[in-house]
Amino acid sequence: MPGIALVGIQWGDEGKGKVTDLLASTTDVVVRYQGGNNAGHTIVVGDERYALHLIPTGILYEHCTPVIGPGVVVNPSVLLEEMDQLASRGIDVSRLKLSGNAHLIMPYHLELDMVTERRLGKNRLGTTKRGIGPTYADKAARIGLRVQDLLDPKIFTEKLAVAMKEKNLLLTRVYGRLPIDPKEVTEEYLAYAERLRPYIEDTVLLVQRALDAGQSVMFEGAQATMLDLDHGTYPFVTSSNPIAGGAGPGAGVGPRDIDRIIGITKAYCTRVGSGPFPSEADPTDAEVLVEVGREYGTTTGRKRRCGWLDAVAGRYAARLNTLTELVVTKLDVLSEFDEIKVCVAYEYQGERYDVFPPNQTIFNKCEPVFESFPGWRTDITKCRELEDLPKTARSYLEAVERLVGTPISWASVGPGRDEVVKMADVQT
Repeated sequence: MPGIALVGIQWGDEGKGKVTDLLASTTDVVVRYQGGNNAGHTIVVGDERYALHLIPTGILYEHCTPVIGPGVVVNPSVLLEEMDQLASRGIDVSRLKLSGNAHLIMPYHLELDMVTERRLGKNRLGTTKRGIGPTYADKAARIGLRVQDLLDPKIFTEKLAVAMKEKNLLLTRVYGRLPIDPKEVTEEYLAYAERLRPYIEDTVLLVQRALDAGQSVMFEGAQATMLDLDHGTYPFVTSSNPIAGGAGPGAGVGPRDIDRIIGITKAYCTRVGSGPFPSEADPTDAEVLVEVGREYGTTTGRKRRCGWLDAVAGRYAARLNTLTELVVTKLDVLSEFDEIKVCVAYEYQGERYDVFPPNQTIFNKCEPVFESFPGWRTDITKCRELEDLPKTARSYLEAVERLVGTPISWASVGPGRDEVVKMADVQT
């Protein structure tokens, strides 16, 4: 059975965790294929709220195998802490599988992330300072340490010594920081190795065997399309490929293993950190979106920048990911507005752009062209079928389908697991 890829089509925080959780009830394997603990998924189950950063959402279902794939970068301390927290709440974490090829976030990556961002000053990228970028940089430079290195103390110690010789020179002579003690790092990480050993596996083989056996496999990305390293709003992007195509190298599968690609979008738009944001709302409307939508980062707690739905970016993401369908989240948040705007085009120096601009100068300086839609000003959290929604809410969803060019299969009307509206031709 071919797999399902879930991908955010904005700047992240679209509610991918809820959608993953929604589909995980009928999924055998859920694979996280990129990113690190700079991302976060919030899942609401009844009165319980789970904030997941590294572990795939499938961990909440006993029948599901959650997999951290080779494309993920892993901070062992964060992973173990997350496992312990879940276990303390009665969640069985023994099913978790961790790729031996995933790269390790090391203490010097965290330090370098912090001092580099500080040195950039007003040009800083707004990273989460979780060491993600420096870890991916070492991976590309082929000097990174991987999870499997933990299983051989001799190899780990030798590789760490080589890496730390260079990193300590950089920290002390360029940034004026104190050196990091290799012995302390070795002892710390080899202690992690003993706890992680039972979970380390050849996850590529596991996933391929699951697909061959006709099991359902879902590929879960972190961040989103507009933060993709190659196709996002560079340099204000993440350090990996969240797009659907990133599931191949990040999980170890081929293009024909995935035939359903679900794009996740909020009914409005948010962005964290620096970078251009054409559809950003005025301060009054933005504050309503922040407070009603609880727009604070799951991982960092940072307040998100809020704006109206950007259909130009949506069309770009739909083509780039070859979306088969769309899920719209947080539709209920828009119940606070009499008028709802959608950015349908950009304008720069008198020229209109209905497609994503060809260079960053235009995107950085463009003005949004908005189209307005009437609001509904009523509680929709109890709606479960399309006909339950107010006519203006249905009209808004129809406009989103038309403007993005992708059919909508679900619309979320609240944070709870069951607070969704089924649209036409829903697959499960």
